[in-house]
Amino acid sequence: MNTRYLDMLQKNSMTLIMSLPANDPELARTAWEYGADVVKVHINVDHHASKTHFGSFEEEKEALLQILQEAKGPCGLVAGGNLEKARQDYRAAAEAGFEFVSLYAKHTPLEILESGLMLNMIALDSEYTTDEVRALDKIGAHVLEASVMQPDTYGQPLSAKELMEYYTICSNTELPVVIPTQRAVLPEETAALQRCGAKAVMIGAVVTGKTKDSIARSVSAFREAIDKLQVSL
Repeated sequence: MNTRYLDMLQKNSMTLIMSLPANDPELARTAWEYGADVVKVHINVDHHASKTHFGSFEEEKEALLQILQEAKGPCGLVAGGNLEKARQDYRAAAEAGFEFVSLYAKHTPLEILESGLMLNMIALDSEYTTDEVRALDKIGAHVLEASVMQPDTYGQPLSAKELMEYYTICSNTELPVVIPTQRAVLPEETAALQRCGAKAVMIGAVVTGKTKDSIARSVSAFREAIDKLQVSL
């Protein structure tokens, strides 16, 4: 199992992950070019934020292999939107070269946790409990994704309430915590996320849009903010 992604999260003061709105090699190239440390793609899911349908590994294979071939850092993927879909394709994804699998806890079959083929980034949803936060590292997860905002609040600004929630999550786990931009996080707000204990921000359609130009602008802005943050430490 390649641990490069986990090593990066543990070493960096803040890591920049780009969650692509489509499995498009051109968008992946743009993300790498403008400063993403990690790229994440999707299969077997209807993605709420980007309003995009992603097919099976076989259906997306040509684009996925090209993205992997041109990658300049770790690549991971959401393997599915339910237990059966996730089980269906994760082995093929690991064999292709994906380094981590990203799934909601309720969509993660035990065989994925126990396979040792890829790192596991497990997401808690808006119904999570603090006990579940504490339990994740005990069951074999490697990274916690704090995907905990209510879907009907996607795109709203961050408030102090969300920071308290993120702080509580980070304070109750030994796992590196990744915060996705379910809310309209601004590049300069990465400093506040870091103070909460987060190890990465994962930017997606809510803040990047879905075009090459909008992704270039967003990744570049977050890259600049994170680099300044690291210098100020």
